[in-house]
Amino acid sequence: MKQIVKRISRFLKYGTLVSSLGFIGATLIQIYARFFMDSAPSWTEEAARFFFIYAMCFAAGLAMRDGSYVHFDVLYNKMNKGQQRILDIIISVFTFLLFLVLTIYAFQFVNVGLPEHSPSLDVPMAIAFGSMAIMGLFVSFFAFVDILTKMKR
Repeated sequence: MKQIVKRISRFLKYGTLVSSLGFIGATLIQIYARFFMDSAPSWTEEAARFFFIYAMCFAAGLAMRDGSYVHFDVLYNKMNKGQQRILDIIISVFTFLLFLVLTIYAFQFVNVGLPEHSPSLDVPMAIAFGSMAIMGLFVSFFAFVDILTKMKR
């Protein structure tokens, strides 16, 4: 299991890095074009948006793995260790279920986007919609790993 987590984490890190660099590159082209060219290419705004979406979808799984989401600790810190453990497991189970449902419906959403094309890049919108399936899949995976880890303690 550790090897699978390591490989998926590496994939998500590289996906986040490449998407972020693509976002920065598309944005820099847009900035350069606005200052030094007659007109900025229309595709850069859409490409930057797609890259940003994918950077967030890859990073969401990593955030789940690292426990980097926002926590409200006021009530949590007033609980004893046993109650905290139970609450942690309940939160992980609900997160897993929520993102599992999101993943199932995201694949249907991708099918809707197959015949549609983006205006500037003329690529199928299923590429953009696919980010939801990727995010849901990897957040679900790391929520499941979190459940297993917390149950073993």
